[in-house]
Amino acid sequence: MEEKAKNEQIGFHKGSLSTLVKERQELLRIVKITEELIKAHTNALKELGIDLEKEAKEAIEKMQKEQNKKLDEKVE
Repeated sequence: MEEKAKNEQIGFHKGSLSTLVKERQELLRIVKITEELIKAHTNALKELGIDLEKEAKEAIEKMQKEQNKKLDEKVE
């Protein structure tokens, strides 16, 4: 392989890695902000007397019941 072509490929891959690392850092920053917002809303709901664990269990039970129904029961 010609030295110039090899150096171009090396530069391309190094540049790609640099860009991807920066994108990953930004994604992690966004995830962190999202987690903080979820926590804030969760705490606010708890302060308002909402039991999120109970609601989650009820939602799972409802979903499981729906999955266990026969097709003709779902169509009613």
